[in-house]
Amino acid sequence: MIAKLAWKNIWFKPLNTILSVVLLTSSVAIITTLVLVEKQFEEKFSSNIDGVDLVMGAQGSPLQLILSSVYQVDAPTGNISYDSAKVWMQHPFVQKAIPLAFGDNYRGYKILGTTPDYLDKYGAKIAEGNLFEKNFEVVIGNDIAQKLSLKVGDEFFGSHGDAAEGEVHEHYAYKVVGIAKPTGKVVDNLILCTIPSVWQMHGGHEETENPAHGEEGHVHVEGEEHHEEADMTLDMPGMEITAVLLKFCNKMGIVTWPRIIAQNTKMQVASPAIEVNRLFSLFGIGISALQYLAYGIMLISGISIFIALYNTLKERENEFALMRVNGAKRLQLLKVVMIESLLLCIVGFIFGTVLGRVAISMLSNSAEEDFKMSFNPYEFIWEKEGALFLLTLLVGFIAALIPAIKAYNLNISKTLANA
Repeated sequence: MIAKLAWKNIWFKPLNTILSVVLLTSSVAIITTLVLVEKQFEEKFSSNIDGVDLVMGAQGSPLQLILSSVYQVDAPTGNISYDSAKVWMQHPFVQKAIPLAFGDNYRGYKILGTTPDYLDKYGAKIAEGNLFEKNFEVVIGNDIAQKLSLKVGDEFFGSHGDAAEGEVHEHYAYKVVGIAKPTGKVVDNLILCTIPSVWQMHGGHEETENPAHGEEGHVHVEGEEHHEEADMTLDMPGMEITAVLLKFCNKMGIVTWPRIIAQNTKMQVASPAIEVNRLFSLFGIGISALQYLAYGIMLISGISIFIALYNTLKERENEFALMRVNGAKRLQLLKVVMIESLLLCIVGFIFGTVLGRVAISMLSNSAEEDFKMSFNPYEFIWEKEGALFLLTLLVGFIAALIPAIKAYNLNISKTLANA
């Protein structure tokens, strides 16, 4: 009965109610969106660097090297000699080395030359078909298979570079021989083939000294010799790759190699852990700023609720006095005011939670189109979102405290005498 009365009283002044709900919805939506994005963003980035201690590649920005080689979301820093890299890949400190050669793309999805170890690193088992063995055989990620409706046995032509609108290479067709199981990692959005496939595809294409945007790090063959008749192999001299993912037997290599490689070669090695932490620190500054903004909006919404309840109370003093005359207790009046405020907060929280997940869905579509990275709008982080719900109720409780006490201490005789 009291809750029903409180709900009707909320809409005594609908504009005030709508303003309070809108402010609460906005703050809850922003915080919910940030909490989900931050958690899922960190999970995706952290899961993809498992099993990678260092990344070896061309000199340049270490963060760019990590983003391009591990997360496939940036242009590579350049190419390195496979012969030079192989010397370090065979070092006793190295437990596993996975070479990467960036080639072309198919409808915006990168074609990556590598070895079967790359699939093993991400735990990507073959769901249909087999692993690639010959040149121009490819294994595609599960997301690509679904989005592009590709199946085992299909053939397609790649486009030059990493731009979907690049020149189409029609002299060799890639053939789908396998589809990987979903992993939730970067491999789901890659087309994987042998490294010689990438070399052979570009055996007859000369590269300029200053490649166009989107082609930096594009693997090519040095010299005039072309190998288009027979399949090329990893034993071909003078070839280039893009990067190498390294896992060490002990931590000595992780500590010493960045300096040794920089001093003795034209390559660099970068630590994914260090670069990702640096990225998270930059990302965290923006998250914190937006969270402070959201808490500020929530504070304003609390003030709005307080003003609405306080002003409405003055107009309803006679109503409360009549309720007291008809048997209502002081505590019941206090409950009515408190419940009104808490109902506003609950409605605002529900709308905010829904709006936040709509925002996550829109953000996911945009991120998937640009970076092949998606977010799950249906995930609930019970600990943080539960704390947010309690915080929202606390705002409503504090906002209603003074008006509720005023209603509790209402002087019946004085109020009715002045009516």
